[in-house]
Amino acid sequence: MAVDREQVLRSAAALLTRKATATMDEVARAAGISRATLHRHFAGRDALVRALEELGIAECEAAVDAARLDDGPAAEAVRRLVRELESATGLLAFLYTENQLFEGEEQNEGWARLDARLTALFRRGQESGEFRIDLTPAWLTEALYGLLAAGAWAVTEGRVARNDFAHMVVELLLGGALRREGP
Repeated sequence: MAVDREQVLRSAAALLTRKATATMDEVARAAGISRATLHRHFAGRDALVRALEELGIAECEAAVDAARLDDGPAAEAVRRLVRELESATGLLAFLYTENQLFEGEEQNEGWARLDARLTALFRRGQESGEFRIDLTPAWLTEALYGLLAAGAWAVTEGRVARNDFAHMVVELLLGGALRREGP
């Protein structure tokens, strides 16, 4: 019986999102395969994490494409982006904690592509007068990643309702935590 690699990756992502320290045995059980079969597809945890990284980047790039970042006001593009990314945030949250993915020579170019597209969105928002100019586009990009990861963990742990995820991420990112006086 052939093993569906994508199904194995999605099972691993679901488990590792809930339990980042899961062993390869636990990953194999979650995927419904033997450890030997898992190791035939992924030589070890690092190979599995790298495969999950590829999946995560592909899902994020598809979400960025679907969000049409160049259409309309930048704030609306951010709202669309967060809604499009929502289904991938669990995997993104796991990857966000895997420091080896973001260090050294082996960093996947996909992250740089995503960073460039998101940074361009925030720069466009600054140039149009929508976004604050005292925060760099690179910082706004990092803040978005951090809020997406934190929101995914909060939903997974039941501290935030799934239906509130996008609203909470977008409103905190775009509005900040300072209470503003009404007009």
